[in-house]
Amino acid sequence: MLLPAGTDKITIQRILKVNHAGERAAINIYGAQIAIARRFFPTISPELEKMRADEIVHATIFRDAMPARDTRPCRVMKFWSLGGYVLGLITSALGPQMVWLCTEAVEATVHRHLEEQLRFLKGRDEGLHAAILGIQEEELAHLEVARARRSSKGLLYGLAYGVIAAATSSMIWLSTWGDTSWMKRELKASR
Repeated sequence: MLLPAGTDKITIQRILKVNHAGERAAINIYGAQIAIARRFFPTISPELEKMRADEIVHATIFRDAMPARDTRPCRVMKFWSLGGYVLGLITSALGPQMVWLCTEAVEATVHRHLEEQLRFLKGRDEGLHAAILGIQEEELAHLEVARARRSSKGLLYGLAYGVIAAATSSMIWLSTWGDTSWMKRELKASR
């Protein structure tokens, strides 16, 4: 595989790192939620377990794509993992509706970032583009499940959604050293 040079190569490496780290965080979010759900609201455990299994596959896909792109896992992986676990514990302690809100907030935020990555990768790294396109389908399925299961609305849920989405976006931005902002500017300029 012939890799782009310069800024494009660095951005592709950062995309891989942040996506891999995000999948590790998602694995931990679902892991913590499953641990609580099995005991207190077992009817949602099978769906959470299926989503977690998808995230494990996604993390493997991103990890396996790293060597060919001269990339290593994100240096702040421990923060992603710990943050995911804490988020999973807190949301599951607040009940099934908060579990679904968490999934909705995270997956909606991730979907927006994946869309930007897909636009950026087109013509630059078709292999990674195809991998993300396949993963995006499953992430959208998770989002749709969460939206279908979440019935609670109101100020608390709106506030929680905003905090979770903002935290997810911030972690993505910090882990890519702001490349998400650079990608947006470049994509706007190329239209």
